[in-house]
Amino acid sequence: MDLTIDRKTQPDSRPIRSIDLMEPENLKLTNGFQVHLLNLGTQDLVKIELVCEAGLAYQSKTLISSFTNKMLAEGTKSFSAYEIAETFDRYGAYYSSNIDKDFASVALYCLTKYLDQVLPVFAEIICEPLFPENELQVLANKSKQEFIINLKKVKSLAQLYFPPLIFGNRHPYGQMTDVDDFNKVTHDDLRTFYQNFYLKSDSKLFISGKLDKKIIKKLNHTFSQFNIKLNANAIMPDFSFNANTEKYKQIKVKDALQSAIWVGKKLFNKFHPDFIGMQVLNTALGGYFGSRLMTNIREDKGFTYGIGSSIVSQKYDGYLAIQTEVGTKHTEATLTEIYKEIKILQTKLIGTEELELIKNFITGQLIRSMDGPFAVHEKLKAVILYNFDMQYYQRYIDEVSTISPETLNRLANEHLQKSSLAELIVGK
Repeated sequence: MDLTIDRKTQPDSRPIRSIDLMEPENLKLTNGFQVHLLNLGTQDLVKIELVCEAGLAYQSKTLISSFTNKMLAEGTKSFSAYEIAETFDRYGAYYSSNIDKDFASVALYCLTKYLDQVLPVFAEIICEPLFPENELQVLANKSKQEFIINLKKVKSLAQLYFPPLIFGNRHPYGQMTDVDDFNKVTHDDLRTFYQNFYLKSDSKLFISGKLDKKIIKKLNHTFSQFNIKLNANAIMPDFSFNANTEKYKQIKVKDALQSAIWVGKKLFNKFHPDFIGMQVLNTALGGYFGSRLMTNIREDKGFTYGIGSSIVSQKYDGYLAIQTEVGTKHTEATLTEIYKEIKILQTKLIGTEELELIKNFITGQLIRSMDGPFAVHEKLKAVILYNFDMQYYQRYIDEVSTISPETLNRLANEHLQKSSLAELIVGK
């Protein structure tokens, strides 16, 4: 048999028409935590992640939610921060914490054979954190210094000022941190936030990897050691505030060599019928390396090393953002070119060849993002947290595959009108 590979002939390409997301096993622990099990993979690894609706939008004052998330592993009733870190290190386990506008999570990765040794520590991080005063002070001081340093960077300032520009500073997604806020967070703030938003009946444990049949018994045995009571209700933020009416903000930075440019608007999230279509349109505009903004402003004009656009879906809202950093002398010209590319999408249909490339890019990225048990874990998490059914990604591929140039043109005219876009310039 001739196994020689003919490298002169390109393999046939085939469109991706279907996608299957493995169904999880859904159950509930005796203490009330919802569990979603994904028994998938050939390596003896397991990931356990607690996800709570305890993101930045839920805090009554800035920094409480992020500090609570970071402080969970800084000491429990039985273990100091050092003992926690030493135990995980001894067994080759990895602990991480993460937070966004809506959700906060803590995760443990470990070899399956060492789960018995590290699971009790991880469970105590979740169920009996202490939030030690000395560790809180260290975190506050360190975070404050990092914040002050970042205030000198145009990109960091843009990230700080853009949410309140499009949502308004009274909206839960528009909160803005100030230097003085780092001195105001207390132990009681963290304890109250933890009790209200982590110990909730809708908090979820996602478990994936090569799992043995005793996993549920182990979880029930471990978590039953802690006397916790899950809350059925918690105070929900008010997401009803209208978008900010301000459309332009400039922040001058002395001696800045670059300007950070952010253009965007309050839009919508995954629940909106135009969301998937706007993802396709956004990809054409600035969502991949071959996008129109990159081709024009980076490749042709040489104004920047990179420019991109994104549509961000949050649980209760969403937004569009075009962002770049350019030499200060190119600020106005860059804005002109951004609006020029948007205008072209509104007045001319996307060509068949370009649209086919974009469709293949989007579906290919989706397939690649499901490579491996922990990657599937992330996709499953997104489906469950948004209360979608398991066919969501199939519908996503179906709509991407069939969307027409005419539909994209309509979306550009409905959602990308210049009068609806806000501009933030940080620099000169």
